[in-house]
Amino acid sequence: MIGKTSRRKQILMFRWKEYGLGYLFMLPWILGFIAFVAFPVGWSLWNSFNRVYITSEGFQYTWVGLGNFKRMLIENNAYPIILLTYLQEVLLIIPLILIFSFFVSLLLNEKFPGRGWMRALFFLPVIFATGQVIMELFVQGAGELPFVSQYNLDVILRQYFSAGTSDMLLGILSKAVIILWYSGVQILIFIAGFQTISKSVYEAVRVDGASPWESFWKITFPGMLPFMGLNAIYTIVDLFTFPFNPVMEIVRNNMFSPTTGYGYASAMAWLYFLIILVLLGITLWLTYRATKGRGDVR
Repeated sequence: MIGKTSRRKQILMFRWKEYGLGYLFMLPWILGFIAFVAFPVGWSLWNSFNRVYITSEGFQYTWVGLGNFKRMLIENNAYPIILLTYLQEVLLIIPLILIFSFFVSLLLNEKFPGRGWMRALFFLPVIFATGQVIMELFVQGAGELPFVSQYNLDVILRQYFSAGTSDMLLGILSKAVIILWYSGVQILIFIAGFQTISKSVYEAVRVDGASPWESFWKITFPGMLPFMGLNAIYTIVDLFTFPFNPVMEIVRNNMFSPTTGYGYASAMAWLYFLIILVLLGITLWLTYRATKGRGDVR
């Protein structure tokens, strides 16, 4: 019995020597995660199933189950409309940002005079585009291209294209500045991705007689698929967590409204979070399927 106890102590001491210091260094992060992430998320989930009142004595909870969700989706249809509208807008902007940043990074990856300055120029919007700054720019009309309204481009497009096609083209043109402002980090990630593809691979296919077009589709594009998935995830999170998007605004307004309060706003936030989670899951799955079985080109 004494032998088993001493052996157990030896095992515990060995494990502490091997892992204890690591856990000790992780302790501030663990405490911070519990205090500032796990607890607020759990409290928000609890609020979403309650009607929350703020009184002089503190918070008072009345259990309503799925009542907040039913009220949000059925009785008050303003939130679903705003949510679907913004979702459509984001699903249009995300591929445009990825395509724009990919081809810009492809150009910036080439050797030419002033390449470093050009890379810095495309990254500048990331530095300046804080929430309040970019919001003020959009309020002043800097988020739209002036020639669209100046030359009545919407009328011209509707004459030659169907209503759906013209609306899509106008949507792209109206978001051109947003695409530029939100592409800095993606361009940087793509440029870093290009550096991971070995130049010897390009030399080998060039010796075999492959054209630049074939090299792009057989080497460059497959090699950049993981970085496309990474950029898609970053763009989704960036756009959906932008503090001045209409969904975040309506959640914030309902949170401080006396007729709705924390419970109703928490239900809105959780539905919003689940939609983001589904989009991230789809993106991860598509990235996995696209890169599964892909030959290593690095």
